[in-house]
Amino acid sequence: QVQLVESGGGSVQAGGSLRLSCAASGYTYSSYCMGWFRQAPGKEREGVAVIDSDGSTSYADSVKGRFTISQDNAKNTLYLQMNSLKPEDTAMYYCAAPIFRGACMEGVQALGIHPRAWGGDEYNYWGQGTQVTVSS
Repeated sequence: QVQLVESGGGSVQAGGSLRLSCAASGYTYSSYCMGWFRQAPGKEREGVAVIDSDGSTSYADSVKGRFTISQDNAKNTLYLQMNSLKPEDTAMYYCAAPIFRGACMEGVQALGIHPRAWGGDEYNYWGQGTQVTVSS
């Protein structure tokens, strides 16, 4: 059984930093991609960053230069380092992973090659989320 458990959320002031973690179990972590998503109240879920098994990364334009996605294969843990946080970053943050390798390309296309709104519907496994609140 696959389990993804996020942690590290909290409340910070604008300009501050947080590091989110996602501990994965029951998943062949190093074989596929994983991603971070967020959903603010009243808004659609959106992709934030994805990382492929080779370490390549893609980011939403809104977080480029501020957020960094990384992974520790030995610990089966995904991270999202968030710097220079803004009030508009306030949302519930989720990590997710797909069953099929083909889903990985969707994230790369949507965030990197041909940027478009993307909510990660191709991903199958989701954590319970961790809340990030940024005050001005």
